[in-house]
Amino acid sequence: MMKEPAGFWIRFVALLLDGLLVGLPLFIIGLIITGNWDRAERFSDLLMGLYALIVPAVWKGFTIGKRICGIRIRKVFDHEPPHLGIMLLRNVVGGLVYALTLGIGLIASIIMVAVREDRRALHDFIAATEVVHD
Repeated sequence: MMKEPAGFWIRFVALLLDGLLVGLPLFIIGLIITGNWDRAERFSDLLMGLYALIVPAVWKGFTIGKRICGIRIRKVFDHEPPHLGIMLLRNVVGGLVYALTLGIGLIASIIMVAVREDRRALHDFIAATEVVHD
């Protein structure tokens, strides 16, 4: 089924919502547990990474932010939700590409989502995924 690709701003809002609704509470919990800002940040970063990997794989392509915004990740070829292997490609390999290119890949991805008709970023091409309105 053809669904409208999700553009830059709706994806950005979903990311912000995930940060506020999941990341901030995790940081506060980490601060309470560790009593240290740096360790709390590492704690919340680790858990947010796991959240970004696992939640879309078990919740049919949604994170909390994406669900609120009415968008989801799906595989390009069969339109099925991503599984854990796809999310590993999308997040881990995609993140490595962004790190190895010193952020230039991330800038390219932002431009791609803003101007391409299919609104796919580099990490979407790596994992053969797309983000669409649900």
